[in-house]
Amino acid sequence: MTELRLCREDIYQGSLILINKEFDYKNTEKNISLVPADTDYPEILLECKASSVLARLMKDTGCEKEIVPISGYRSLQDQTDIYRSSMTEYGAEFTTKYVALPNHSEHQSGLAIDLAKRQPEIDFIRPYLPYEGRYGDFRRKAPDYGFIERYQSGKEKITGIAHEPWHFRYIGWPHSKIMAEQGLSLEEYIILIREYPYKRRHLVQRKGRQNVEIFFLPMGEDTEIDLPEHALIQQSGNNVDGVIITMWRKDHD
Repeated sequence: MTELRLCREDIYQGSLILINKEFDYKNTEKNISLVPADTDYPEILLECKASSVLARLMKDTGCEKEIVPISGYRSLQDQTDIYRSSMTEYGAEFTTKYVALPNHSEHQSGLAIDLAKRQPEIDFIRPYLPYEGRYGDFRRKAPDYGFIERYQSGKEKITGIAHEPWHFRYIGWPHSKIMAEQGLSLEEYIILIREYPYKRRHLVQRKGRQNVEIFFLPMGEDTEIDLPEHALIQQSGNNVDGVIITMWRKDHD
């Protein structure tokens, strides 16, 4: 068996952290490894793994020259400036729908990206990204690569944000696939995973000859758990109350 040691700070780190009006972003910005989301737009940054996966998704769907990044990582100061500017230009009602409060924006994590159809004029706050044609292909395949359309139509009361067809969030596979298949928002998925605790039944997905098991570990103080020796383990906090473990095992394990 392999021993996995977790501390309370692990709650606030990883690709599955929930950031919304209720749960603020707690991870320190110095912990993020950032690279350009698109080499043609070096000023728009994304967490390194999310950027690599997005580039592969763009290439595989033939969208490299048709979809452009509009906004990726934002510092606290960036988010503060955008929020204040939107309040001044558009007012409180609009801003509440489309702009997150400082320290409550996914963009500060480096895991969120706003995308738009390439065209002469693009709205920075509400960029246009169609659902048809190649853009539709991009949307349908995004969950296979770990991305979700974060603020879906019909989920506004749950997410606290209006429908944003342009805003995509990297959470990693298989979580993205499960969410897409079940029509869940990230808020709903965090609740679902609590039904699969460490010492009980796990949520299982298959990929080729591998079983992927997902389970939840509530965190109080530092915790140690035993896991199969030859399993590949991925962990992410939920930014609320615990850590989600994703365990990859071959059939014979």
